[in-house]
Amino acid sequence: MSFHPDSLPDLSWTTYIVTGGNSGIAFGTVARLVQHNAHVYMGVRNQEKGTSSIQRIQAKYPNARITLLDMDHLSLGSVASAAESFLSKEPALHGLINNAGIMATPFEATGDGFEAQWQTNYLAHWVFKSRLLLILLQTATSLEPESVRVVDLSSSGHTMVPSAGIYFEDLNLKGRSSMVRYGQSKLGNILHAKILNKLCGPNSPHAVADGGEIWTAIVHPGLVKGGIADNADMPWLLRKFFHVYGAMGGMVDPDVGSWTSLFCVASPEMTKEQSGKFFQRIAQAGWQSKIAGDTELAKLLEEWTESEMKQRGFH
Repeated sequence: MSFHPDSLPDLSWTTYIVTGGNSGIAFGTVARLVQHNAHVYMGVRNQEKGTSSIQRIQAKYPNARITLLDMDHLSLGSVASAAESFLSKEPALHGLINNAGIMATPFEATGDGFEAQWQTNYLAHWVFKSRLLLILLQTATSLEPESVRVVDLSSSGHTMVPSAGIYFEDLNLKGRSSMVRYGQSKLGNILHAKILNKLCGPNSPHAVADGGEIWTAIVHPGLVKGGIADNADMPWLLRKFFHVYGAMGGMVDPDVGSWTSLFCVASPEMTKEQSGKFFQRIAQAGWQSKIAGDTELAKLLEEWTESEMKQRGFH
């Protein structure tokens, strides 16, 4: 399939949220959505940087409708508050792109007590989605089936996980490498997206009973120029590979890096059979590990997360 975001239709009737939207792939995603007249909420943890990013986009698209949404994935309370803020302002939500993330960072525990990558890349997204699920479903019930979508940015790095995939005995993985912690967090993304597709996607119980469905997608954007790996705690050889690969032109710019996300969240070319699938650039079927398709593991993770977040008042 050959996809270019210029082919997207007019989106003036839509509202989207893009987390981590002030830089990298997410910045490209926001810019392309407003190019087609969507109203986009840009999730940021730094208001000054967010405002600067909006000004850069509006310099190119003067009529761009972008609203800052203050949220810090290192604080589950901040993420929950961001969802409530959005719900107080908007009656509908047509697409959510969970883009915010960190990669292979040195061990750090958040104020909520979780390892930073596990919280930023998985738990915070889970909390945000759970708070917005009702409005997504309500929006979907009055529209065509393909109108409401949720996209999670994951990674081929989801293969670098403990043998069990998700190490429930110690989810913080303090004694393991930064890449293993990263892999576990990205595997969590995939497993939850599959659960969401099963519950709310095409032919799901909700779609059959109420006529509204949410299409989901998991995206591996490939290696993209940007700052996500700036603070990465990676082996020297792996860091050297990224440097050489980038120098040879293997890394794409953030705009091109966003194209698969845009296909999955807004393109009429996406089909219901592709909901719940893993994508790689550009809008191609992606390869995922066997453990990423483990439905029993996905169920166990969902049960653990629901229980943990309920105890903390986030579900």
